[in-house]
Amino acid sequence: MPAMTPAELMKFLDEHFPQAGHRGLTIEHLDDTTIRVRFSAHARHLRPGGTISGPTLMWLVDLSFYLLLMGRLGPVAQAVTTNLNINFMRKPEPADLLGEGRLMKLGRALAVGDFTIWSEGRTEPVAHATLTYSIPPRSKREVK
Repeated sequence: MPAMTPAELMKFLDEHFPQAGHRGLTIEHLDDTTIRVRFSAHARHLRPGGTISGPTLMWLVDLSFYLLLMGRLGPVAQAVTTNLNINFMRKPEPADLLGEGRLMKLGRALAVGDFTIWSEGRTEPVAHATLTYSIPPRSKREVK
């Protein structure tokens, strides 16, 4: 059972990480090892050519995996990305993005997972990423 619900995660972002730019992001599913999100892209997320920009896709991957990790561990504000490798596979249409992440390994100091993104209405993914997060020692995990 997750340590935080989707509503608690979004409230945490609002209170402790408002600069995350998470407006338009909804968590559709969350359990101990998976997350599914939807992001309603805006014109500011487009690059020349009318596709959703690479930095927007990387942001979605990173923030969503952060939420998955906090959903599992509780409010770990100091968890940080140590590696994010992304493959851009197709042009993302200017439509909602759907993302699914999976926690593949959770250790004391590191979490490893992957994340796939689709444009709504498409069956082929637009991007796939692998991530590693550093988890702070237990004494530094609590949000103050």
